[in-house]
Amino acid sequence: MAGISAKAFYSSSRKKKEQGKLSLSRAEQLLMAIADNSEVEDFSDGDNDDNDPAVDEVALHDVDLMTVEPQPDDSEDDYSPPDSPGNDSDEEYSPPDAAEDSDSENESEPQYPQMQKRGRKQQRVENDELDEDDQGRGEPRAEPRNAGRGERWRSAPFTPNLVQFHVEEDELIEERAGWQPLDYVEQYIDSELMKVIADCTNAMYLANSGRALNTSVDEIYHFFGAAILMSCVPYPQTRMFWSNALRIPAISDKMSRDRFFKLRSHLKVVIDDDVPEDKRKTDKFWKVRPFMNCILTGCRLQAHPECVSIDEQMIPFTGACPFRQYVPLKPNPVGMKNFVLASVDGIVLDFEVYQGSKTLGLQVQDSDGLGLGALVIKRLSETLTAGTKVYCDRFFTTTLAVDLMLKNEIYLTGTVMKNRVPQAVKKLPDDKTLKRQGRGASSTVTRADGKLCVVKWYDNKPVVMLSTVHAEQPEDTCQRWSKKDKTYVTVTRPSIVREYNSKMGGVDMSDRMMSYYRMSVRTKKWTIRMLMHFTDLALANSWLLYRKDNRENGTPRKSIMKFLEFRMVVAQMFLSKCDVLHKNARVTEAENEHGHLLPPGKKSRVTPIPHVSVRSSAAHLPEMVGLQNPMRCRAQGCSGKSRVRCMTCNVHLCLQSERNCFAAFHSGQ
Repeated sequence: MAGISAKAFYSSSRKKKEQGKLSLSRAEQLLMAIADNSEVEDFSDGDNDDNDPAVDEVALHDVDLMTVEPQPDDSEDDYSPPDSPGNDSDEEYSPPDAAEDSDSENESEPQYPQMQKRGRKQQRVENDELDEDDQGRGEPRAEPRNAGRGERWRSAPFTPNLVQFHVEEDELIEERAGWQPLDYVEQYIDSELMKVIADCTNAMYLANSGRALNTSVDEIYHFFGAAILMSCVPYPQTRMFWSNALRIPAISDKMSRDRFFKLRSHLKVVIDDDVPEDKRKTDKFWKVRPFMNCILTGCRLQAHPECVSIDEQMIPFTGACPFRQYVPLKPNPVGMKNFVLASVDGIVLDFEVYQGSKTLGLQVQDSDGLGLGALVIKRLSETLTAGTKVYCDRFFTTTLAVDLMLKNEIYLTGTVMKNRVPQAVKKLPDDKTLKRQGRGASSTVTRADGKLCVVKWYDNKPVVMLSTVHAEQPEDTCQRWSKKDKTYVTVTRPSIVREYNSKMGGVDMSDRMMSYYRMSVRTKKWTIRMLMHFTDLALANSWLLYRKDNRENGTPRKSIMKFLEFRMVVAQMFLSKCDVLHKNARVTEAENEHGHLLPPGKKSRVTPIPHVSVRSSAAHLPEMVGLQNPMRCRAQGCSGKSRVRCMTCNVHLCLQSERNCFAAFHSGQ
């Protein structure tokens, strides 16, 4: 329609109002089309078009497709639409002779295309920011909008064509026949890892403070043994383990309280300067990566069964951390998020600590277009063999992830959100229909290719499940509590529900074992919290594998150690590796902080000087002493610093060009 002036339009609209009462929304739509000078059909001609819904629908569609900002016509009456960018007035515009209809038409007043476009763009930006941060569990990154739209579903029996799972032989099952608790733990934490911790801790402490910490592998073993034992005997405060009334000799006799806290504060598993800058940017957990890799290697050594589960695990930490997550409805909702692959018995087989969907996408091949759930499943299924059955909850289950796993001959089962299988939900009965049928009612639909089925089951509320291996048949019965009757009732249960409930609790079992005796340390450093968490994970894995081996070997139940006893045995073995305290640990700590004096309130241990007859008659050999922490000379009247130590008398003496205290001391002068 050719452009006309606003005056001509309003004069025609007055006549139209007398005949059919042109509405405000219709007037604004036509004005927008006129202002754009686009060729739009004139819907105002005719007497019956005003009330034709088809005409309104077409007009609205044409307006929504407009992407060019409307420009006012160069007529004598300059018109600016309400709330447009060029209109500074706060008053709403109403055409002449339409004031009496404004109240009734304001409710249906449409937004202008530019405003709608801006709102949609802003919403997309907010969603993108949420994907980048992924704070909290929330919803995983959405799939494409047309995902699952073109799928066809039918009510037909589901007959999956499965690949036979080849049982993986456990290479260490014969070797584990005579293993002790410490042998199970050394699959994850061995002496090489302890040596790395000791070396890195010494190097970083010296670089940061300029003083030597002088810790050793035995002392690191003692530290971890003490921390494990403290978790078995929980005191309200860690300092109470060194109190006179409640002290535990196995802990306090071999390590002082201050030494324990000092080691805990400066524990390191990597030398910062050795980590390149590009690795620091791509890996947020580079400070604890060697320790995590050692635990991960031990987890991957375990035999992978036919049925595994994938779920979230929280590493509790409430301090300052840039990648801390909040996952509601968890026992510890605040902390670092860890995605775990576990067996039915609760043994952790693989894990991936979450540090953002973008970082996770870099670790997975062909990650374009995959949501967070599909990325996690693809990453954790890298070590799985063909024929494995994976169970997960609705956070991970999508049709895209199912098709992705089917290419690798891995079969996925789990609960699913209704909006992820919209076409299948349309074929299933609605919630009210199933509720009328009663508890236990279910229905199944199968995808057209026959590789996927969706089952809807009504218990206390409707549950939608998706699987490539299980379906509704064969059904069985289960006992459910009825709030109305205050008793247990028998409910029909589909096969997919039974298999899901029996195979999904692996990660929960691991979490439960770790929560019993968690190594809880009050620290502001997330690195220490991570080290303690994965030590707990290694202990839980070790005990679960120990119990499994003993059950398979026919060991009586009473002869199998409980988890608490298992942890205490491991703690005692760690503590026994440090029977004699590192000879310089206590002295060096005092020297570094207070020169040659010990802290106030502590009596110094004075080495007795041998008698002059012993000094003169015995064979005395000097031992060179390093210049980093020189001791004071023990000769009478000398205030200098020693350079040698007598190996027989154990006395530090000067050996200088202007003064030879070593010779004078042994000659009795």
